Amino acid sequence: MRKNMLLSPCCFKNSQKSPTLNKHGPLSLPLYSSVETYITGASQAMFLISQTNLLGNRKRKHILSSNISRESTNTVSFQWATFPIEVTGASVIVPSPSSSKLLVVRNNENQSPTTFEIWNSSHLEKDFSVPQSIHGSVYADGWFEGISWDSSEKFIAYVAEEPAPSKPTFGDMGYTKVGSKDVDSGSWQGQGSWDEDWGETYAGKRQSGLFVIDINSGVIRPVNGIPKSLSVGQVIWAPSSRDSHQNLVFVGWPSSKRKLGIKYCSNRPCFLYAVRSPFHEPEADSTQHMGDANDNSSMIILTDGTTSASRPRFSPDGKLLVFSSAKCSVESGAHNATESLHRIDWPIDGNLCSSMKIIDVVPAVMCAEEGCFPGLYFPSILNKPWLSDGYTMVLSSIWGSTQTILLVNVLSGNVSRISPSNSNFSWDVLALDGDSLISVCSSPIHIPQIKYGLPIGETLSSAPWSWIDVSSSILRCSEKVSSSLSALQFSIMKIPVKDISGDEKLTEGHKRPFEAIFVSSSLEKHDMCDPLIVSLHGGPHDVSLSTFSKSLAFLASVGFSLLIVNYRGSLGFGEEALQSLPGNVGSQDVNDVLNAIDHVTNMGLVDPSKIALLGNSHGGFLATHLIGQAPDKFVAAAVRNPVCNLSLMVGTTDIPDWCYVGAYGSKGKSLFTEAPSAEHLAELYRKSPISHVSKVKAPTLFLLGAMDVRVPIPDGLQYARALKEKGVEVKIIVFPNDVHAINRPQSDFESFLNIGVWFKKYCNQAAGLSQKN
Repeated sequence: MRKNMLLSPCCFKNSQKSPTLNKHGPLSLPLYSSVETYITGASQAMFLISQTNLLGNRKRKHILSSNISRESTNTVSFQWATFPIEVTGASVIVPSPSSSKLLVVRNNENQSPTTFEIWNSSHLEKDFSVPQSIHGSVYADGWFEGISWDSSEKFIAYVAEEPAPSKPTFGDMGYTKVGSKDVDSGSWQGQGSWDEDWGETYAGKRQSGLFVIDINSGVIRPVNGIPKSLSVGQVIWAPSSRDSHQNLVFVGWPSSKRKLGIKYCSNRPCFLYAVRSPFHEPEADSTQHMGDANDNSSMIILTDGTTSASRPRFSPDGKLLVFSSAKCSVESGAHNATESLHRIDWPIDGNLCSSMKIIDVVPAVMCAEEGCFPGLYFPSILNKPWLSDGYTMVLSSIWGSTQTILLVNVLSGNVSRISPSNSNFSWDVLALDGDSLISVCSSPIHIPQIKYGLPIGETLSSAPWSWIDVSSSILRCSEKVSSSLSALQFSIMKIPVKDISGDEKLTEGHKRPFEAIFVSSSLEKHDMCDPLIVSLHGGPHDVSLSTFSKSLAFLASVGFSLLIVNYRGSLGFGEEALQSLPGNVGSQDVNDVLNAIDHVTNMGLVDPSKIALLGNSHGGFLATHLIGQAPDKFVAAAVRNPVCNLSLMVGTTDIPDWCYVGAYGSKGKSLFTEAPSAEHLAELYRKSPISHVSKVKAPTLFLLGAMDVRVPIPDGLQYARALKEKGVEVKIIVFPNDVHAINRPQSDFESFLNIGVWFKKYCNQAAGLSQKN
């Protein structure tokens, strides 16, 4: 499960000596894990930058501002502030609609109050301390997260943890009472009832609730009328109606039975709802327009006609409510799938009902023609994604092995690609500056570069775009690293699918070629090939993009070629190709990887005696399958939180439903049960790498996060111990405070340093044996 982030890199020479460590990282490639951009006024931008501090094992945030001036139709100038300003302890930063105010939220640790700060252009205007009795931490996770200023800039709606429930108190005489705050030396507070959470990365997080703060008075009110069975997120203000009612629109995830893991999983049903703001003041003769006329806070469902609706955005004139849908994912059981875009024509009079018509804007693409739009796959939408015409949205979306920037006309449904179509680089839009775009592009061998996009012509939706390089101090690397990267080259390969010509049951998308990104040295090697690392993404419904990854760039810079395989089932290739994998895990994906290796081997690009495997999550599932099914093909493997035994995972993971869908296909959705039968467990075992463990020969490095809820640590440990039992060389590193991603700075550093050393050792041994023979 993704993401490729720009963390502080590992870098060492073609030896096994450890790097020299400075306070940010070894040497200095880009030190930034993320860059967020806000347009804060006329031709002004604010860049919120996250920087890795290795010794502190954390990320530091700072702000760098820039004035933007258009000198001509083909040139733009960014005047950067002399120094960045560090923002210590900030969880969320959100500018107001006019950019005259800035909200800074600080979630404090150890049950301390959450702090809200309101800044103007010169100083701190107000700050409010919110005790745990009102609510817990504000959600800042990018999924449930929702913070929205109203148009008057007097109120802010947001999502936070509900107050902690009362716990029972016990004394030496036994049970005292529930919720007593008078805990003295003769008593203690018990645990009370256990509550479900949303799994991976949400362990210990309480139910999400909706709140509104009046920034003039500091008064906070919960939004009433929302049932406890509904987790809420992604709140925005609806346009003001002709009366004085103020409505909020939000996403709700029902959870009547069990909360299944939601991180990286868009297959959880969700709907759009509307509810009154707790601060609304209806006129005395105002007619009730929502829900029960006797309940001003009644909630109404807006998208009853679909199984998935999220990321709502109102058009600038307030007449359209646009949202995305993961209906394909929800209905098939695939944890991610092709998305669609829809709209509701918003009633000006505020008269809302659950039967509002949903209009399709961009449907899911089943199977696109070669080179054509493959469908929508977008991880997020800008808060302000609109061009000046008011109906054209700007989106970043996956297109094969690249990410592209698209324009979507929400009236006609027309989709156009505006990032360069002849480029294998990946592009991401950061912010809009009027009808111009601030974006970033990168490749596996090029660090991110800020670009400024300008439409050429008067018709925005069909005009060609010009992209201008922006000189910036945000993303830089040392001369040494720059030199290493300049010695690399990459390409995106089309890999034909083998042995399918006679199968009439396969869809057209099932038969289409998949892709792989190949990274290698551009230097002459006198008929010698560098060792090859085959890199396999997790998911499986994810994708390895042609973006810059410091971890993979590090491995390429120390003498490895990389084959980064986007096997069938990956995002970005149409729904039919994606749906071909469920039910065929451990066979179709394994064959695709072997096919990709044969493809580059037949091209003379790799030495078949020096191939290693690297995979995380489902990529680890593939890697451990491959060393069992093709035991003589690989000299070593390294796996991060791998899925090795589905029959074990199904009883411990936060996504047991996926174990069934992976093994049985879409019918696994209805077969899923919390109490698997012996027959089901046998099938899950048969589809798992552990069923081939007796054949494994390759030395294998295991990197495991002890806090992983998605693929709990016993899964990897069981497989590693089985390898040890049969004499295969194994090394296990456990990171006690890491979750599934293993992305804490020091853990990430140690992981890839060990991966590089592990592969060097066994590829060098293989090379020595080859020379002897």
